[in-house]
Amino acid sequence: MKNSFKSLLVLAAVGAFALVGQAQTATKVLVVDMAKLLDNHYKTQEQNEKLRSDGQKAQEELDRLNKEGNALVEQYKELVEQSNNPAATAEAKNKVQGDAQRKMEEIQRKQNEVRTFEANTQRALQGRIRTFRDLMFEEIGKIATDVAKRRGAALLVDKSGPSLLGIPAVIHFDPALDITDEVMKEIDKDRPASATPAATATPAPAPAPAASDSPVIKVPMGGQK
Repeated sequence: MKNSFKSLLVLAAVGAFALVGQAQTATKVLVVDMAKLLDNHYKTQEQNEKLRSDGQKAQEELDRLNKEGNALVEQYKELVEQSNNPAATAEAKNKVQGDAQRKMEEIQRKQNEVRTFEANTQRALQGRIRTFRDLMFEEIGKIATDVAKRRGAALLVDKSGPSLLGIPAVIHFDPALDITDEVMKEIDKDRPASATPAATATPAPAPAPAASDSPVIKVPMGGQK
């Protein structure tokens, strides 16, 4: 009986030491704001400038194509007026009507060219943005992981975005666990002297020129009379 009691005491002591050991080796969790790091990264600012410049060039090209299309529309209108001239002979009217029909087909080709250019430009710019962000998140993630490991963390959580349910990914955390600024300092060690300071960085541009900002081709309703 005494031996059984002693065995129970030994087991209790072992269990107590195990609990203390678990408390001392509790998993350390840190948090980081990946979106903030991406937005303030000097490479993001450089990329935004390139996208803004390319977007402006695309907008200028779109304006040029629409201007050409509207010039064709004006030519078409003139041909329609000529075909409606009561003083014109039937032969002349037939010729002008044929020219007007060909002009309308030219207008339609120009409209297709505009739509194709706009779609291709948007697809290309959005593809560049996705590729850049994937690469940057991988690069930033490695730096953040190194900082977290130096701090002795076994788990690093991104607090920037909502979960699949639309709620914050992190409900509560001690600000002392946030290593975002520390990671940003690591990133800025490689920031070129010519790079724009993060505090004055301009927001990312639109991924493609907006059609509403361009003088769209306005085709007359009703066609030839």
